[in-house]
Amino acid sequence: MSSLDARDRQAQFVVSFIYLGIPLIFLGLTLWISAAADSEVYNWQAGLIPLALLAAGWWRRGKSRYKPIRWAWAGITMGGVTALFTSFYTIVLDSGSIAMWFLPAAVVGAIIGAAFARYGFRALMYPAIPELAESQYELTFRMRGLTRLRLSITADQVALHEQMVLHTAEGRQTTERDKPYPLTAVTGVHDVTLSGAERLKYPVTMKLAPRSSPGPALILQVQGDDWVLPHDEAPVIAQIINRRIAAVRT
Repeated sequence: MSSLDARDRQAQFVVSFIYLGIPLIFLGLTLWISAAADSEVYNWQAGLIPLALLAAGWWRRGKSRYKPIRWAWAGITMGGVTALFTSFYTIVLDSGSIAMWFLPAAVVGAIIGAAFARYGFRALMYPAIPELAESQYELTFRMRGLTRLRLSITADQVALHEQMVLHTAEGRQTTERDKPYPLTAVTGVHDVTLSGAERLKYPVTMKLAPRSSPGPALILQVQGDDWVLPHDEAPVIAQIINRRIAAVRT
């Protein structure tokens, strides 16, 4: 089994657990609690919420299984909802002492779900290997340093995503601005080593642009724009982009 095959298998196991396994655990716990309740009538309706979550997980898994950037929110949602309703539902057992902790339980469940997602992401992406270019995944790399900029690479385009915090009348909101380019428009991609003294300039204004720091960086030249993207795995990222460009042009 190649390194890529092993990573894919491990990552997809985690994805299946997040989107399908956690709702199944939710369903099992809910039905068990219903069966253990001191009631003459079996409360089968309690299974409706976990069944709905399982159906949503099945649908979302098909859309997100090759998009690692979405796994974290899925883990947080699945883990949080499962812990929230499971602990709250113990009220049917007259276990008020457990049910009253449903909010802390939701937080713990969300953290556990996020941890599984993080594990799956790292199993696939770290360390980056050139063979990832031949996979179906939408690869994503966050730039080095205090920055909200990340690079995503799909089968036909490369995109820069800047996370922005906006202050509106409704309050503080987080949004993301995208700068996509088709791979066929990329005119140059290579890695360099920064000394940390360079002044990095970008084609568009960013609220929190990457600053020069010692180490590898990716040079991305596309449609007359030059991007200098500090990342410790820049040499491998350059190979991945070049391989996907070659695949698109063949």
